[in-house]
Amino acid sequence: MTEKVFAFKQALGNYPTGVTVVTALNSANEPIGLTVNSFASVSIDPLLILWSLDKRSKLHADFLAAKNFAVNILASEQAQVCTLFASKEDRFAQAKWSTSTLNLPILSDTLSVLQCEAFKQVDAGDHTIFIGHVVDIDNNDKEPLLYHRRQTGPIPTSFYNK
Repeated sequence: MTEKVFAFKQALGNYPTGVTVVTALNSANEPIGLTVNSFASVSIDPLLILWSLDKRSKLHADFLAAKNFAVNILASEQAQVCTLFASKEDRFAQAKWSTSTLNLPILSDTLSVLQCEAFKQVDAGDHTIFIGHVVDIDNNDKEPLLYHRRQTGPIPTSFYNK
């Protein structure tokens, strides 16, 4: 690893983010999903979001072919869900989930779920950026799960104390 790559990984590894699990159906109509922290809003008009996926991922081709996907924004108590969907285990056999009215696999007890139509895919080096048009939103009164320095956890209560 070059010094610049190491510095890049160190800088971004020290940047706290929220945690999502992106889900969809593959060509066999089976649920697929993985943990993603490269998630961001793009546009209000139209409602667009983005996330990225390494081209070496076993699910890359499935997500390229997916017409729809859901971004499940994890709640603070869902660290195990984050770990599960980052693993190679049978993710959906161990997770609480249901099928949405838009026929997408949706995780239970999340902070929010954004159901999206695939809008655009952008080739970006060793990753593909997936842009989704948000067509349905479900919000719950919960706190988010954060990721920082390879650790997950809730926002510290001291964050809000001034």
